[in-house]
Amino acid sequence: MTRTQILTALIAAAPLAGCAMPAPQSAPPSAAAPQEAFWQALSSHCGKAYAGGLASTDARDADWAGKRMVAHWAACDEARVAIAFHVADPEAPAGWNRSRTWIVTREGEGAATRFTLKHDHRHDDGEADAVTFYGGTSTDAGTARAQDFPVDGESVALFTREGLDASLTNVWRVEVDPAAQANARFVYQLTRRNDPTRLFRVEFDASTPIAAPPAAWGW
Repeated sequence: MTRTQILTALIAAAPLAGCAMPAPQSAPPSAAAPQEAFWQALSSHCGKAYAGGLASTDARDADWAGKRMVAHWAACDEARVAIAFHVADPEAPAGWNRSRTWIVTREGEGAATRFTLKHDHRHDDGEADAVTFYGGTSTDAGTARAQDFPVDGESVALFTREGLDASLTNVWRVEVDPAAQANARFVYQLTRRNDPTRLFRVEFDASTPIAAPPAAWGW
């Protein structure tokens, strides 16, 4: 084969060699946003109830110390989880205060997802308390296991009207592990931006379900 023939053959083969090269692999899918992981963990407990108690030692909560507590995932759908918070109280009807329900809702998608925590407070006849449906909305992505809820304007107005000035800088937190995780926990916590000494924290053993309690008052 002459030199000219060799060059002609190489030029003709070049496009074929290019076609034979493997296509570049696509980038692996990105990890799910922490908000989605948090919602999945919270929702994994739907229908279950867990025993817990006071974990903090603030003297302002002395009346809560040693009391039995139950968190019950009483209602769930794609955008809302309602957790009834029952506290043993010998002075309450049937020995339990069933006045409180924590309601977590979600809005948005992906990294833009935000959560809102509201407190539904009722009397034993089901009527709403004067101080009810207060809370706040998350302001960032949080983590897969915890979300913070700074007090919102609606709640500030409610607290001001009711003379609850100490609550004007409330920040609530919800921490949750997936139901299938060993030693899973669920935590509800309250702190205040203007008071670094304020800490109210209750923890529940979310690895061991117990019998569901009666419905919260008004539910």
